[in-house]
Amino acid sequence: MGAKSFGHYQQIDQCFDELVQADGQIRPPAAAIARFIDRHGSAELIQRQEQLNQTISAMGVCFTLYSDGNNIDRCWPLDVMPRTIPSSEWQKTSAGLKQRLAALNLFIDDLYHDQRILKEGIVPADLVLDSRNYLAPCKGISPRYGVWANICGTDLVRDGSGQFLVLEDNLRVPSGVSYMLENRTVMKRVFPELFADSFIYPVDDYPHQLWRMLASLSPRPGDVPCIVLLTPGVYNSAYFEHSFLAQQMGIELAENTDLLVQDDIVYLKTLHGLQRVDVIYRRVDDIFIDPEAFRPDSVLGIPGLIKAWAKGNVSIANAPGSGVADDKVIYAYVPEIINYYLGEQPLIDNVPTYLCLDKKQREYVLANLDQLVVKPANESGGYGILIGPRSTKEEQQQMAQAIKANPRNFIAQPTLALSTAPTLCDGVLEPRHLDLRPFILQGRDLYCTTGGLSRVALKKGSLVVNSSQGGGSKDTWIINDEV
Repeated sequence: MGAKSFGHYQQIDQCFDELVQADGQIRPPAAAIARFIDRHGSAELIQRQEQLNQTISAMGVCFTLYSDGNNIDRCWPLDVMPRTIPSSEWQKTSAGLKQRLAALNLFIDDLYHDQRILKEGIVPADLVLDSRNYLAPCKGISPRYGVWANICGTDLVRDGSGQFLVLEDNLRVPSGVSYMLENRTVMKRVFPELFADSFIYPVDDYPHQLWRMLASLSPRPGDVPCIVLLTPGVYNSAYFEHSFLAQQMGIELAENTDLLVQDDIVYLKTLHGLQRVDVIYRRVDDIFIDPEAFRPDSVLGIPGLIKAWAKGNVSIANAPGSGVADDKVIYAYVPEIINYYLGEQPLIDNVPTYLCLDKKQREYVLANLDQLVVKPANESGGYGILIGPRSTKEEQQQMAQAIKANPRNFIAQPTLALSTAPTLCDGVLEPRHLDLRPFILQGRDLYCTTGGLSRVALKKGSLVVNSSQGGGSKDTWIINDEV
């Protein structure tokens, strides 16, 4: 069924395609989209893409691209072809993501208290204590429920066999969930018949789940909490998301000048006077949130905030210091971290990882730069990465010098045959590589989105999916296959 829809579709050798099997047959979760193309033809698909683009523009869904010192607002790139995943597979994936976040939070809490995992040598102490993300002022502080990373965006990829692997964890200020929600809103407008033709799990409960999680952190659980979203301001690249989430949750969107600390209590300035703040959902990096505790030159912070947090008078999500487990070198130890704290084996595997701080592994990396992907330990957005097979000799030499100068700052991984999905490119369906960022919440309870933000590399052959570097997105459909 639907095979003729993709009769001219050329799959990439050794890559798992999300919609089309190796024999050209359509995977069962993608049956509805295949029937649509069979019935209406590719011309209708192109027309729906144009309708989709117009809808995004009318809704004002945008992101900020930093280019040559300028901030350029661009319409959010969404591909008309959805990505489909069976619900039976997603249940196992969701369980693995919750397991991972639970273990990482136990790890962070241990690091700022007894440091048992360091004393027992499971994770080398110098890796943590010398990390720029280990914040000494947070030592001894106990966030509510012992949870530091309340919101996590974990990046998943599929390998050549179709198995999901964790590529990295984002535990500081993970972004992108607003685009997951807006993608679904747009697709339901553009493809109402497809949503009638399939059982697609909804994603629109996320703002409610986020509010519930944040409310559970309130130091005054008997009252309706005052929750604010702390934003760096309108010039931040994720400002669209900040304003969107605040509006969806019905909470205040605040900048640092809207808040003040008196007697170790945080207040919001309102037209009716000061209102006590219970929970801050911060979208400002740790070291900028309080000039008294971290960077004195910060113009984004609230003086006295860390002291108020340490005294338990306000909750901050994600807690300052949670980025210590966000380090790509620490990532290599997550399987051991899960086993140590939970006594379990990981339900989702890591990508094999080489640590350049280890002499033997570093020698292997330096000898194979043309075959490996090399990443800085603390960069994000796809910056600073060397993709060996696509790199020049000069780029490899520059990376070798950088690794030798600071080996602790680099890891390397095999160049994966990332999965692909049919993507409309210049009116033709072509395979493009993609990843997936689900969002996991932890407060009193654990919650995982049904799917996540699928990011797709729009350039042919590219493995870089970040929107800041020319990537796009797809709506992720978790299809009920258990009826």
